[in-house]
Amino acid sequence: MTDESLREMVHHGSEEYPFQYYLEDIWQFDFHCIDWHWHPEVEFVFIEKGTAEFLIGNSRYILKEGMGIFINSQVIHRFEAAESAVIPNIVFSPLLLSSEESLVYRKYIQPVLHSSVECFMLSPDKPEQKRILNTLVSVFEIQESDHVCEIKTVELLLKLWGMLYENLDLNEHISTSRSSVQTQAKLQIMMQYIHKNYPYPISLEDIADTVALSKSSVLNIFHKNIHISPVSYLVNYRLKRAAKLLVTTQNSVSFIARDTGFENTGYFCRKFKEIFHLTPSEYRKLHK
Repeated sequence: MTDESLREMVHHGSEEYPFQYYLEDIWQFDFHCIDWHWHPEVEFVFIEKGTAEFLIGNSRYILKEGMGIFINSQVIHRFEAAESAVIPNIVFSPLLLSSEESLVYRKYIQPVLHSSVECFMLSPDKPEQKRILNTLVSVFEIQESDHVCEIKTVELLLKLWGMLYENLDLNEHISTSRSSVQTQAKLQIMMQYIHKNYPYPISLEDIADTVALSKSSVLNIFHKNIHISPVSYLVNYRLKRAAKLLVTTQNSVSFIARDTGFENTGYFCRKFKEIFHLTPSEYRKLHK
């Protein structure tokens, strides 16, 4: 669940212990993906089984079994899989490691958070990165034990962060340009327009008008940042809303199709099965 800016609404852990461990299979999510979102916390992901495709910022990465990745604070990302892909992962606030007023935070944490480093891939083929992966797996093992030990978890997170800091060359990265920030803002404005108006007819020109750009510029922004066309994003968003209505209401398939912006029920059913691999009726029966 995200808000209109795609910020994740889930609270990861608690205010007194802002840390959360997840064991997920990407294949079990709708569209076989964990869709676009961002959060102020940092994230470490490990590929325990299968292969996953990670779209992070403007880049695309293929991670195979045994690999991992660090995703920085406030970086938009999406995970996809063509089959079962089990990804244990941790999401936590850097404030769990040290307070903002401390020397540790200013010297070792803030430089990473404020850098233009969006992510850092971890390969078991590189000895220093393998050490990071082994430490990450140790964090998972604590969470999966009968007696979760918070102090041991934080101890390992500090070790994990220290190794990450040593492996990052922050001097190689140039600060995010103002134009890039403006582009992200325009993308969010266009997404918000789609989220608000999806039940009604929307053209590419309508989307472009929200940010006073040409249609070709809008196509470029969508493809470069989230690797999909504006129209495909609109259709997929309508299908997600329809899937929710199939489970939460008793309305007919044709009514839901019209209610989510599809003028033709046959087209809606074809697109729905193409994405969910089930007919709308089969999806409703399964999730009921």
